[in-house]
Amino acid sequence: MARTDDTNNDRDMLLLSQQLCFALYSTAHAFNRAYKPLLAPLGLTYPQYLVMLVLWEADDLTVKEIGARLQLDSGTLTPLLKRLEAAKLVERVRDTVDERQVHIKLTESGRALRRKAEGIPKKMAQAVGRPIPDIVALREELSQLRASMDAVAD
Repeated sequence: MARTDDTNNDRDMLLLSQQLCFALYSTAHAFNRAYKPLLAPLGLTYPQYLVMLVLWEADDLTVKEIGARLQLDSGTLTPLLKRLEAAKLVERVRDTVDERQVHIKLTESGRALRRKAEGIPKKMAQAVGRPIPDIVALREELSQLRASMDAVAD
């Protein structure tokens, strides 16, 4: 019976082309490049778009709540929020009871921007080039993978 050479298999696993992490990393960069021309007319970067998606779903959230949804710490999130505030898309309001808490609220301009963004998901789905059920299944698989990796990292 032929035996596979584990040493060669181990070496092959160190090829960049064999790395799942690199496939995900490079795909994330490709997504960012695809989003860039769609978001430019809105004056948003991809991370700012993610913040706006969260707020369009549920307005008046704390920085902590937004960070939890996006899996970002406040050190990363605060500069994004300051830029969105400078663009007059959101306002940051200190909680009157607990001044450590900062609420993020959409401005009228921030709410209006949602209508301008409505076609972006469809354009991105077309760019993916797969039927919607396949995209949904892939998203679910990636969510499960993230949960597995989160469990290992914690």
